[in-house]
Amino acid sequence: MEKTNQELKREEEIIQFKVNGRDYQFTVGRDLEPQETLSSFLRERLGLTGVKVSCEQGACGACTILLNGESVLSCMMLAVEADGGEIVTIEGLNQEDEVVNSFVEMCEPGFGTAMQCGFCTPGFIMEAHSLLNKNPNPSPDEIKEGLSGHICRCGCYHGIEKAVENAAVLIMKKGVESDV
Repeated sequence: MEKTNQELKREEEIIQFKVNGRDYQFTVGRDLEPQETLSSFLRERLGLTGVKVSCEQGACGACTILLNGESVLSCMMLAVEADGGEIVTIEGLNQEDEVVNSFVEMCEPGFGTAMQCGFCTPGFIMEAHSLLNKNPNPSPDEIKEGLSGHICRCGCYHGIEKAVENAAVLIMKKGVESDV
């Protein structure tokens, strides 16, 4: 099967983006395939395994990253579509991150924990960043709505919602914006 002119042009294209503060440049067709998803590229080519892949259909939220400050499902996006963008994964957050620390603090065993197996946690944390960047003081209903595209197989939804509420309070107390 012969390739169209558009496919040939796309294969010769150089794309650039920033991932966790580091600049990258790739040649389509050599460094990445035009059909490669962003989640696959981040995990397999850059080794950022905090990006989880579960459903590969955009239904679970495990692959959530930030692209230009907005949450995106990286399994539903081609790597070439991130050209010119700034990507942040869970690995790009600093150790004093209020959202991460709120999830850690909500880790007591039993009802109310924000993490149990931890598989969904990076996606929830990245979504919480996006939510808090848009709305630094969300109501409980706004938090539920903001996180509604995510699945936690362990059923830790109440603890996750409380962790996001706590992160909003910590961010407001510090008088700083989310640094993502």
